[in-house]
Amino acid sequence: MTQTLTAQDAFRAAYENRYTWDQDFPGFTATVTFTHGDQSYTGKVAIKADMSFEVTGIEAEAAKKEIEGQLWEITVHRVRRSFEDSHGKNSFEFGEKFADGAQEIQVTGASMGNSYKIKNNVVTFVNRKIRDIIVNINTFDVLNTDEGYLSLGYDSVYFDAATKEPKAGKSLFRDSFEKIGGYYVLTRREITYLENDQEVDKKVFTFSDVQF
Repeated sequence: MTQTLTAQDAFRAAYENRYTWDQDFPGFTATVTFTHGDQSYTGKVAIKADMSFEVTGIEAEAAKKEIEGQLWEITVHRVRRSFEDSHGKNSFEFGEKFADGAQEIQVTGASMGNSYKIKNNVVTFVNRKIRDIIVNINTFDVLNTDEGYLSLGYDSVYFDAATKEPKAGKSLFRDSFEKIGGYYVLTRREITYLENDQEVDKKVFTFSDVQF
């Protein structure tokens, strides 16, 4: 008798297919360069085994905060948390099935109102409410590794949760990774900011001389 896959089973499979660092992750240091317009800043970063991080060698506070924001994003997405820890208070239902093969997953429970799309064991779309903001993240390019997938191309748009009006334009991300010391590490992130599909700003972060 064939067992029918539930919405929770399908979403769990995609969740557990994300690439994360294992419990033996030792941390690393790297040289970081942040470029914004005609300004460029270079310093050192460290991500530690406990996922804490620091930036040194950059005096400009605004540039340092930009880099710290990216380190926070990196650690949030690479930390390994069980499905139960992340979603144990949620329930899941199948929503719309799309022409491209993507399946909507609707969330009830603690995160009621959130939703996702999954395709080929990849979370391709996130619709999440964070306090008074709704964020939509659309992933359109991934790197499939033997240890899970990494997002290479994705965009994000923020909306006012009450009015559903966009809070700003679209942010387009392009990431590059290298496997160093047994772990995939972000080596470049380019963020392009769009208004009415026209580029209005760009920020580039590069991480080199990665040492474990």
